[in-house]
Amino acid sequence: QVQLVESGGGLVMPGGSLRLSCAASGSIFSIYNMGWYRQAPGKQREQVATITRDSITNYAESVKGRFTISRDNAKNTGYLQMNSLKPEDTAVYYCSANLPGLSKRSWGQGTQVTVSS
Repeated sequence: QVQLVESGGGLVMPGGSLRLSCAASGSIFSIYNMGWYRQAPGKQREQVATITRDSITNYAESVKGRFTISRDNAKNTGYLQMNSLKPEDTAVYYCSANLPGLSKRSWGQGTQVTVSS
């Protein structure tokens, strides 16, 4: 089972940028699909972006063109580059990983992103 730790959250002004990192340990990161999810207060957790072990990416419509998901298997780390941030991007962001074909997921503890002037 892979363990995940997110970092890089914080307070940023609208229009600003942040890069989130997801450090993996305890298993071979390169064989996992990875994703970023977020949960705003009073809302359900939603998928933001995913990247397969073959680096095929997928994005929620609300972040297309602004966010970029990537991974560096040599560093056992995944990333979410967030540009042109909006107040509605404010949420706790979670990193998740699963083996292809399996529904069971590992989750990180989350990192807070706040977009406000």
